[in-house]
Amino acid sequence: MKIILYIIQKEFKQIFRNKGMLPIIFVLPLLQLVILSNAATFEVKNIKFGYIDNDHTSTSRALVEKFNASTYFDVLTDFPSEGLASSSMLNGEVDVVLEIPQYFERDLQKEKYNSLGITINAIDGAAAGVENVYVTQIVQNFNQNLKVDLLQVSDKQIQPITIETIPLFWYNETLNYKTFMVPGILVLLVTMITLFLSGMNIVREKEIGTLEQINVTPIKKSQFIIGKLFPFWVIGIGLLTIGLIIAKLIFDVPMVGSLVLMYFYTSIYILVILGIGLFISNFTDTQQQAMFIAWFFTVIFILMSGLFTPIESMPEWAQILTEFNPIKYFVEVMRMVMLKGSGFMDILPQLLKTLLYAFIMNGLAVWSYKKTT
Repeated sequence: MKIILYIIQKEFKQIFRNKGMLPIIFVLPLLQLVILSNAATFEVKNIKFGYIDNDHTSTSRALVEKFNASTYFDVLTDFPSEGLASSSMLNGEVDVVLEIPQYFERDLQKEKYNSLGITINAIDGAAAGVENVYVTQIVQNFNQNLKVDLLQVSDKQIQPITIETIPLFWYNETLNYKTFMVPGILVLLVTMITLFLSGMNIVREKEIGTLEQINVTPIKKSQFIIGKLFPFWVIGIGLLTIGLIIAKLIFDVPMVGSLVLMYFYTSIYILVILGIGLFISNFTDTQQQAMFIAWFFTVIFILMSGLFTPIESMPEWAQILTEFNPIKYFVEVMRMVMLKGSGFMDILPQLLKTLLYAFIMNGLAVWSYKKTT
């Protein structure tokens, strides 16, 4: 026990002695949390909107005004021809072009039917799909109001049947995307810092030659590994604490569930990441190698964790692979506990899988660590 405490004390001294590492460990991740939480969003706003009004009637102007009143569209210009509109879209000056046909109002009054032309820049398919939904909603709303206005006098005795929907949003009443993203990005930062530090720490001992000296001492492998990794476990918990404070003070992310449960799960999850870092360090000889390998797996884990894209939208084979992704479970638990107020039994499946992952990875790490006596 004394040996373990001595190694832990030595590691903490070594970490805090390196003044250049302290900002990297504590300051930069928190800046990333603030920046990424504001930048990483799939909300589509400020859509550059142009239109071709071939009708020039009060009805066509009312339709354009509907788009102008929307908070999602920036109505920029009225194009005199389709060719100029296409040229502007080619140059990236507009994202959506609405074409109102000639005799639009007259045909609506006579035929009770007409069509509109919508051209959307679909280089970004996801954004184009969202823009199409926005356009469709505005046109449908305009169409509903227009039906009432165009009723004949004899028809106005018959009141049109309308259905009013009142949505109820659970867990994120304001539909604030930061509420969804902040817990996930916090998971990302805790994972990356603990993985990189643990992976490069032992490799650094190899590079400077002190690992060979430690290997010939009577220190047991378990004592050495616990002493080396425990400081990074503490750093991971510390990053989580500071990140939660920032999430509450800056982004006002709700924390409905138990913080004790969140810390309990995180303490087990960090063991998984430390085991992965140690396992990587056992098969690398330089910090550069350890960094590249750790980054390779981190990118895969992040993209397949459900942090940015829903797992349900992935191919079936990818959904199967996500079952072996520890970051996926941490993202789920953070959002469940913070936003839904989930209890112990709710996160038990993720907890058991993470615990199994911790035993496997740390077992492999200890087994693959070579200590010569």
